[in-house]
Amino acid sequence: MTNLISTQLEALGIRPVGPVFFQLPVPELVEHAVRKQEAMLSDTGALSFNTGKFTGRAPESRFLVKDSLTTDTVNWGKVNKPVSPELFDLLLQRVSLYLSDLPLYVRGVQACNHVSYAQNVVTVSESPCQDIFVNNMFINIDVEEMQKVDWTVLVASKLQVEDHEALGLPTKNVVILDLNRQMILIIGTSYTGEIKKSIFSAMNFYLPLKHNVLTMHCAANVGKDKDTALFFGLSGTGKTTLSSDEGRKLIGDDEHGWTETEVFNFEGGCYAKTIGLTYQHEPQIFKAIRFGSLLENVLFKPGTREADYNDRSLTENMRASYPIEFLDNVNPTGFGASPKHIFFLSADAFGVLPPISKLTPEQAMFYFINGYTAKVAGTEIGVMTPTATFSACFGAAFMPLHPMHYAEMLKQKLSSHPDVQVWLVNTGWVAGPYGVGRRIQLSYTRQLIRSAMENHLGDAGYESHPVFGLQMPRECAGVPSNLLNPKKMWENQEGYDEMANKLKGMFDENYAQYNVVEAVK
Repeated sequence: MTNLISTQLEALGIRPVGPVFFQLPVPELVEHAVRKQEAMLSDTGALSFNTGKFTGRAPESRFLVKDSLTTDTVNWGKVNKPVSPELFDLLLQRVSLYLSDLPLYVRGVQACNHVSYAQNVVTVSESPCQDIFVNNMFINIDVEEMQKVDWTVLVASKLQVEDHEALGLPTKNVVILDLNRQMILIIGTSYTGEIKKSIFSAMNFYLPLKHNVLTMHCAANVGKDKDTALFFGLSGTGKTTLSSDEGRKLIGDDEHGWTETEVFNFEGGCYAKTIGLTYQHEPQIFKAIRFGSLLENVLFKPGTREADYNDRSLTENMRASYPIEFLDNVNPTGFGASPKHIFFLSADAFGVLPPISKLTPEQAMFYFINGYTAKVAGTEIGVMTPTATFSACFGAAFMPLHPMHYAEMLKQKLSSHPDVQVWLVNTGWVAGPYGVGRRIQLSYTRQLIRSAMENHLGDAGYESHPVFGLQMPRECAGVPSNLLNPKKMWENQEGYDEMANKLKGMFDENYAQYNVVEAVK
């Protein structure tokens, strides 16, 4: 290890008695994972890894340290739950002692692909697969040139907080962010997404407050004319899929910052959901799953090493992690100009939102604050009918500041860039709700988005949605015209009106809490 990183770990109480594998190349990490029987190679060369009990994040077990820095800045509540600095110190001591007794995988990387905002991150874990994930998802740098460590992430996957009840914690696993000392503890879970989203949460605190950079849970790509597009959306709405367009270059698929003049990627890789993945519909992602990629909770077809992306018996949240350069069309700089188009993606399982609609600045704020998508039957235990999900700014789970802070920043961006066009895109159901209708074809959604970016959607004019007031294009080349007005696709016209009014009521009820805050401000 470098002296800088060695000193940092020693200061945290980590004094390894066994080997330390520092900055190992991926082929060696793959060997370690296979030897340890932690993972297996698929027929494409990707490493297949089972994350165990946790196949997703555990938001009920995520906490932030409440101290002089965060007391009046963090939006405390169900998402951002407080713990004391003393409890963090106690768990840090346990993690340090635990890791000191194990072979360790240590890596220095960078978050934020921008010279003015780059953050050096050091991760320490007990798993070669987790180290591959860090290598894939963050920006690889020459650690010999690292002048300081900005953030430290300690991952003790198999450690348990046995006395969690006495400590006031809900479970034996816990994720704690100390935003003041810039340290993160991940205990009792092997799900690698906790590493990625913890750093994202940290950036969502650090960059807006210190640098007035709007942090965004979105994908971004850029066209031949240097026109940047952003794709906001919750899990399963199509951020990664729709931003990976063969006609445009990908900046990043999930986390970005927007300065006065530029959009830049926080990451160096992609973390794509693979459920139902096919070469036909998502060729770029399919081809990226090769040696160096990490498959998570993906089973093989019986008697083979061929990934079965339709077998959801472990989880629907099966994923692939790979370096962004594994894709064909990538913007190598990792940043682009301020956007010309912004797309809010919502998988509407009620089947009432238009496939695409043009938003006014006021509507843009309404849909950004609501951050809507819908869960469908089967995705969670007990979900039998479509259920509306609202996540402010399309990423409330990772936003330490109040949602209105990010919303006000977006409002200022739209005001200072009046040529930006904002669109609402329904990637969910048409011709009826889930169970009656069908999911809109990906090819139609791609064509609608391409037409919007080519400024052709309004050629035949727009019509207003009677319930939502959304401006729906009358025509789009390559897309059936009756698809553009969702009511025309329903056999039961009265049923459509009832469902549309029901969903609009949910939107208004959710938005009311922010209207109150805005009025008070």
